[in-house]
Amino acid sequence: MAWIFNQQYFREKLKIGPGGETGPVNDLVRHTFERTGAHIMGKRMFDGGERGWPEEAPFHTPVFVLTHQRREPWVRPGGTIFYFVQEGPERALELAREAAGDRDIRISGGADVIQQCLNLGAVDELEMALVPVLFGGGRRLFENLREPLPEFHVDRVIHTPDATHLRYVRK
Repeated sequence: MAWIFNQQYFREKLKIGPGGETGPVNDLVRHTFERTGAHIMGKRMFDGGERGWPEEAPFHTPVFVLTHQRREPWVRPGGTIFYFVQEGPERALELAREAAGDRDIRISGGADVIQQCLNLGAVDELEMALVPVLFGGGRRLFENLREPLPEFHVDRVIHTPDATHLRYVRK
């Protein structure tokens, strides 16, 4: 997902330095972050980020990590606090709604977490970046979904050499 590090807004947010691309993808990144009041993610995504994020993690909101391991909240500079939720996605959504107020909740992934939230009917929009990389394995995003599937329509497509950005909105 290196495409995001080329976006001016993300570079400013992470204090990487000046420069970066402006335009529709940068605007999409800015819009997503500015309207988000809380995040939910899985433990694997957190583990990768814990090693790779800068000291000031890029979220600047409460982040609720779905896990089976007990852990005290992890406070980072800039307003990011990671809370570790063992009671499942329903509880994470409840806590995130409370924390976000009238702002959005961003479900950052991975696929298992997104599937659980789709199955709960808690997803109103899907923003995906499809990167032209072939993997031999991994988790499929739209596996394990219960019938009836929620209906979405394509709201926006932005194609760049680095990624194709898709935004689906619930009908």
